[in-house]
Amino acid sequence: MIDDASGADQPGDVPERPADPPEVRDRWLLVAVAGALAFVAMLDMNIVNVALADISQGLRVSAATAQWAVLGYQLPVVALLLPVGRWLDAVGTRPALLVATGGFALCSALAAASPWAAWLIAARIGQGMCGAVLFVLMPVLAIRSVRPELRGRAMSVPATLGPLGAVTGPAVGGLLLDHLGWRWIFLVKIPFCLLALAVVWRAMAGDGRLRGADRRFLADTALIAMGVTILLLSLTLASDTPAWLPLALVAAPPLWWWLRGPGGRPVAGVLRAAGLLRAHGAVLALAVGFAAMHYVVALHLQRDEDVSATTTGLTVLVFPLGMGLAGPLGGRLADRYGARPVAVTGAALTAVGLLLLVPLGDGWSPPDVAWRLALAGLGMGLNGGPAQALVMGAAPPGRAATVGSTVQLARSLGFTLGPALATAAWGPAGPDDGVRAGLALATLAACSAVPLLARPARGPANPTEKTADAAPAAPR
Repeated sequence: MIDDASGADQPGDVPERPADPPEVRDRWLLVAVAGALAFVAMLDMNIVNVALADISQGLRVSAATAQWAVLGYQLPVVALLLPVGRWLDAVGTRPALLVATGGFALCSALAAASPWAAWLIAARIGQGMCGAVLFVLMPVLAIRSVRPELRGRAMSVPATLGPLGAVTGPAVGGLLLDHLGWRWIFLVKIPFCLLALAVVWRAMAGDGRLRGADRRFLADTALIAMGVTILLLSLTLASDTPAWLPLALVAAPPLWWWLRGPGGRPVAGVLRAAGLLRAHGAVLALAVGFAAMHYVVALHLQRDEDVSATTTGLTVLVFPLGMGLAGPLGGRLADRYGARPVAVTGAALTAVGLLLLVPLGDGWSPPDVAWRLALAGLGMGLNGGPAQALVMGAAPPGRAATVGSTVQLARSLGFTLGPALATAAWGPAGPDDGVRAGLALATLAACSAVPLLARPARGPANPTEKTADAAPAAPR
């Protein structure tokens, strides 16, 4: 375990698995697996939302109980990210990936077969636990599967497909719900998991064994779960009562206790040593901006402009379309010109697209909104892979999973905070100016990411800053 001050190993700590040397051969099939599993894990974050009414009716439970089909997945994911990241640094990537993917598929099948609500909630909690492992492993798998000079392209795959899974979840869920029923919302992910299992089993070399979690892991999980659960609960109340803010403050003590304890100090030490705090702030800010914009625009079109749900969905989908188109380009540009300038350019383009939305008012047609969303989506696509490569490339040896867990937590918190902050800004501004206030907040968040990414880290040199000059990979 790394101490926050010296970085030296302390007596009595569990020995860490040594850093994996880079591969000589580029394994793009494994990069594709990372992208597919990132898509599936993020899809599961939102696909169930559209089926809550049907689940409530099918299992004969209240709407509040059915809501746990969503919370049962989201809470374990967020609560376990940081403890899982430190645990994965000490175990083999291949066995962890096989177990997590297989467990995710099994829990999906169990959720689809649920005869009653308690069964469904238990299956979703199991999915969330496996999903936390997948979220952390995806950037690690992508960056270890290629040479350093190709990291931008590799990281653009999960960095683009993950958010695409999040935004397409409701559309995919709606189609399945209308034609096949709510149980297929859980079954649809199983073929992707089985295919990933087959590829990993055949194409990925063994790199260690699994090791059980110790008491420190359990203590860290308890503290983070307590703080995160209180925080998420408070954010769900943001649109209904001003009491959400005092409740959110209650989440601070357990999280602070973890941060100052033996579990949190090494994580903070890794981020400080690698100079990654500003990059994490940029990831958080862009996620807040994206989520706030998505919430405000969809609500405005349907409520204020009386646009149909189908037209609203198609309008908002131009953002992920632009992101998907620009993602591969961003990776290629990062490998040629360096990750930082491409990431900064993408963040700036996103900020411009959101800024053009701020004057949104009555009479704006869906095309007026769509081209601005497309511009912001192009920026997010350019930013995603390079920003991820910038962060993961600066991870100290043997700490890639720890850094992967922190950047995933920053993104997840941003997706949750965005709608809550937009709602908080909307209220004081009143019904007429609330849309502009929410979009102004989204723009401010995106703008803040630009200087955070533009300033080089003070930590050790990051090989992804100029990957074209990277040394050849050493044989494994």
